[in-house]
Amino acid sequence: MEKYRETDLRYLKSLANQYPTVAAAATEIINLQAILSLPKGTEHFITDIHGEYDQFQHVIRNGSGAIKRKIEEEFGNAISAGEKKAIATLIYYPEQKLEQVLKTEENMEDWYKVSLYRLIRICKSASSKYTRSKVRKALPKDFAYVIEELLTGRPDVSDQEAYYNEIIRSVIRTGRAPELVIAFCNLIRRLVVDHLHVVGDIFDRGPYPNLIMDTLMQHHSVDIQWGNHDIYWMGAAAGSRPCICNAIRISAKYGNLNLLEDGYGINLVPLARLAMGRYDKDPCTCFKLDYREDEYDVRDAMLDEKMHKAITVIQFKLEGQMIMRHPEFGMDERLLLDKINIEKGTVCVEGEEYPMKDLNFPTIDWEHPYELSSEEEDVMERITQAFLNCEKLQRHVRFLFTQGSLYKVYNGNLLYHGCVPMNEDGTFTRVNVYGKEYSGKALYDVLENYARKGYYAIDPGEKKKGLDILWFIWENQNSPVFGKAKMTTFERYFIADKATHQEPKNPYYRLLEEEEVVNRILSEFGLEGAEAHIINGHIPVEAKRGESPVKCGGKLLIIDGGFSKAYQPKTGIAGYTLIYNSYGLVLAAHEPFESVEKAVQEGSDIASHTILVQHVVRRKLVADTDIGRELRASIRDLEALLQAYRDGILVEKI
Repeated sequence: MEKYRETDLRYLKSLANQYPTVAAAATEIINLQAILSLPKGTEHFITDIHGEYDQFQHVIRNGSGAIKRKIEEEFGNAISAGEKKAIATLIYYPEQKLEQVLKTEENMEDWYKVSLYRLIRICKSASSKYTRSKVRKALPKDFAYVIEELLTGRPDVSDQEAYYNEIIRSVIRTGRAPELVIAFCNLIRRLVVDHLHVVGDIFDRGPYPNLIMDTLMQHHSVDIQWGNHDIYWMGAAAGSRPCICNAIRISAKYGNLNLLEDGYGINLVPLARLAMGRYDKDPCTCFKLDYREDEYDVRDAMLDEKMHKAITVIQFKLEGQMIMRHPEFGMDERLLLDKINIEKGTVCVEGEEYPMKDLNFPTIDWEHPYELSSEEEDVMERITQAFLNCEKLQRHVRFLFTQGSLYKVYNGNLLYHGCVPMNEDGTFTRVNVYGKEYSGKALYDVLENYARKGYYAIDPGEKKKGLDILWFIWENQNSPVFGKAKMTTFERYFIADKATHQEPKNPYYRLLEEEEVVNRILSEFGLEGAEAHIINGHIPVEAKRGESPVKCGGKLLIIDGGFSKAYQPKTGIAGYTLIYNSYGLVLAAHEPFESVEKAVQEGSDIASHTILVQHVVRRKLVADTDIGRELRASIRDLEALLQAYRDGILVEKI
């Protein structure tokens, strides 16, 4: 008894409720030990989606080339390149592909037989790295029995051949073949990619971040690292007025107000009334929209431009109030409304005077430029309540909080969206957060803590601090997800001189190739060794200029290459994604996605080429992962339970 501490004994008694016999404990040890020897599951990394739903869906469905590789491994030269392309398209878009095949294929029975045999082979291969229990849990209810029999059956064994073939023939004869094909395709996609990482920026620019969020909420295994374009939507949902203004302003700028009105059901009529009343005769030339001609009704442009200006002015007022309320944020130079000389038509920025492109500000009291007018206050009160009471937005943001964080350490990799704020010498910047200084990992932790308080806290004081930090994370120079000296929103609207539009990057981005700096970051987050990597989003990789996403000899990978159509002329590609399987790390570069229709009809794909970042000598197993460490800890606990049974300390419950 002496070797069993009271706390240990209490835990073992609790564990014994789950494993009441020696046999039960021993069986679980055997099971867990066997799982450790399986290959690690495939991880898929994407970032900077920016509302591009169709392209996002395609990348999710093709697993950034993982499904193609699985097809190639399984069939090699046994079938033609065209047949491989056809089966890949079928797996990506089974419903649409079936619709096409039904119009063109003369002998559907033969097509079903061939396609099902091929899908079964691919599915067997994809399921081989999982336990039968895990595969069983992934099976669709309607076809669970049939699929399990087909996956475990041996058509090459004479005793089973007839049974196996009869299942397929019966499925075809009863008219259930289309549904079974779809079920197999969905299962393959689920099994090929075990876990999805979204390294920030789901929202803004593109029109459908709401649909992307719906898809992510249905995903079997996902985590999210918040990007700057996610964080202020989270702030808006929590009730931060400056964040709400940014959400509306950016939606207006890109011709996406439908996202708010139709996607989330947020009533913008109060803002429209203010805009038409105060800016009726204003041409709003500084507030032209950056819309997509094929996705925007230009008849809305005149009103949307006025709403764009109205909310922008409100934003500058509310942000000014925030800056004055928090001198510790160090953003006094961003107070610009009081630097406007309305008589001269100029504004003073960092000691220099510039002509203003627009001088019509009917809602600004120049004696008190940061105070909202009574009309503006009424509009913000109504819209704030609309954001707070929007059930769908709240559901999406709660998911971002529950599945997301500012950074994540996962299987030896460090994931974050922006940067670790640094000084020119490569040391971590010390940042004042409510009277205390933080740097490195501690800065991430304290900001995330306050961000969660902004959404969940009941205490009004703590909630207010959290709301203000959510805005801080969006645009402060010391925010890890922003990473620039300033956000020149005001200058881009009102000053022609483009020298004022520059947003100098944090030294971090200059130091990415220095091994000492990268190792310091990894060490700060508890990672060491040659196989540790930083996976970074946020900054578009200008591939057409020859820029590489692989930094510091492969220790740091930037996987934002331009999902957003707004970035593609600059980057020359449509983004990078990353696959981490049991054999190593593979980067995929993507070409712009045209349409689902073209993908189905022509079998076109968007992965243009892949880059092997790291190939392991020894295949990675579950034992080498974070889950593996948890399983080994469970095995140790079960072995202790087993010993307690054998020592007579605990009695079996038979």
